[in-house]
Amino acid sequence: MKKNQIEPFSKQKKITNFILCVVYIIFALLQLNDPDGFLWFSIYFIVSIICLYGNFKPISKSLLILIIIALLAYSAFYFPLFIDYLETKNKEEIFDEMVYDKPYLEGSREFIGLLIAAIGVIYQLKIRKKRW
Repeated sequence: MKKNQIEPFSKQKKITNFILCVVYIIFALLQLNDPDGFLWFSIYFIVSIICLYGNFKPISKSLLILIIIALLAYSAFYFPLFIDYLETKNKEEIFDEMVYDKPYLEGSREFIGLLIAAIGVIYQLKIRKKRW
């Protein structure tokens, strides 16, 4: 293998990537009933495409890092709402319907969703081995 050439994925990593792709597509489809569903569909769908595309062609490390930074920066807007949720006594509320007088519920869900999306991209960065 040439210097700076990216190693091909093992069969196990390709299968894992395919499963992740399907999972993130399901996450994307579940967002379509939300008022801001297009935004969340797009986020999860992009992560699913990254998982699938990575099986066939290398994705640049700098692009993956940029996407991770963007997802984490966006999640930072919801962090205060997540802290509000953590300070509540009834943690099961997060699984209930959206209540407009409790914005921390939806904010917490969106914070966690962005972290889940970031983890998918971080995994892509982690499995991308490069020889120096």
